[in-house]
Amino acid sequence: MIPSREEAELILREAENCNPGPWGNHSRVAAHCAKEIAARCEGMDPDKAYILGLLHDIGRKFGTRHLGHVADGYTYMMSLGYDEAARVCLTHSFHDQTTDGYIGKFDVTDQELRMIQERLKELEPDDYDRLIRLCDSLAGAEGVLDIEERMEDVRRRYGSYPQEKWDSNLALKKYFEEKMGESIYEAVDRDGYRSFT
Repeated sequence: MIPSREEAELILREAENCNPGPWGNHSRVAAHCAKEIAARCEGMDPDKAYILGLLHDIGRKFGTRHLGHVADGYTYMMSLGYDEAARVCLTHSFHDQTTDGYIGKFDVTDQELRMIQERLKELEPDDYDRLIRLCDSLAGAEGVLDIEERMEDVRRRYGSYPQEKWDSNLALKKYFEEKMGESIYEAVDRDGYRSFT
């Protein structure tokens, strides 16, 4: 279950009031990318993709946490009854359904880490999980970025970027380009789209 688009936008605005920062516009750019790509892929719902993109980082509402934002987002969305949104809060940060290649601090309790790891084992990724993971790698706060430039930026900020995750993101780009029959960057209007609150 997911909220309506209007409710998702309200949830994001309220979350930004709790913890202002560029993550809100990053989420809007991810939502834009998800909607445009899903609209070009048979069997995918662009409205659902937009909502999931909008809410993938909603755990940031609760403060500046790294792995903790995954646990916070999952728990928050589940508390509202939005299990599909909770799912992408969980899956968007992991290229192989494990926490092994996570980039950032493991700022979670033992209980939160167990919850994340157990849920990941239970889930079989679907195209929405894959799409939001891809869009997370395309979305800057101001607009759409080149995926390799975005990953290089993450590498500079955190000091590393696992090669398996890098390769996985490029494979996702290719996967969706083949489904659409066009370039990701053309589909999402990389050069023209800008995020505004």
